Amino acid sequence: MKRKTYPSDISDAEWEIIKPLLPEPEHIGRPRKVEIREIINAIFYILHEGCTWRGLPHDFPPWQTVYTYFRHWQRLGIWKEIHHQLRTQVRKSVNKNEKAAAGIIDSQTVKTAEQSGEVNGYDGGKQIKGRKRFILVDTLGLLVSVIVTEANFAERLGGVALMMEAVENNENIVIVWVDQGYSGANFQRVIEQLSKTEVDVVRRTEKGFKVLPKRWIVERTFAWWNKYRRLSKDYELLPEISESIIYTVMIRLMLRRLTKSQFIAS
Repeated sequence: MKRKTYPSDISDAEWEIIKPLLPEPEHIGRPRKVEIREIINAIFYILHEGCTWRGLPHDFPPWQTVYTYFRHWQRLGIWKEIHHQLRTQVRKSVNKNEKAAAGIIDSQTVKTAEQSGEVNGYDGGKQIKGRKRFILVDTLGLLVSVIVTEANFAERLGGVALMMEAVENNENIVIVWVDQGYSGANFQRVIEQLSKTEVDVVRRTEKGFKVLPKRWIVERTFAWWNKYRRLSKDYELLPEISESIIYTVMIRLMLRRLTKSQFIAS
């Protein structure tokens, strides 16, 4: 790397962790002419600074090349696979089982940009027009599954979709904590039938601010995202791209977790 470094660049130690997880060059077609580490650095720059693809600084590879790599790996599920492998490494590093046995569900409604595709709606409770991010995290705050929908998507349906994805990923969630928006006998019955998971509703018992048991973990995950300006809104045309952006942000966080004693965002 012959350019000056940016704060979002990965260190040598982080590169050694993610390098084995990246796809090998294809043996057909033209040989790869770009440094793949610079592709990763460029993607992390966009996440951190929140610029457009076309706004990528000229000392990175051409933005078209960077975007092509991101989209190609998104279609192949590479970002999701790298994320899951890094989550396993992080859990092992703190003497946790590879698979989480407990999780927390929550959602976040965000505004969309002007050109955000057809998947958007109006969240009457938050009074926001945009999209909703449903996430299931483990007790470390690491992402287990994510679903991006229109903002008016029902909380309980989002929770079911998260658990369906967790089941597809062979997760073994025994108990999941949720807020009152996910309460109700029907929701609990569906979750128990789908994944044999117990649903524990954490209720607010008094007015004003109070840190709720287990619920603060998922709120902290949302707080980590605040350092990544690309997530300040949903700028993506398709919700599946939004999901990959979230997985990639979590990859960046976990790389730092694996090379430092704690998250730089915590």
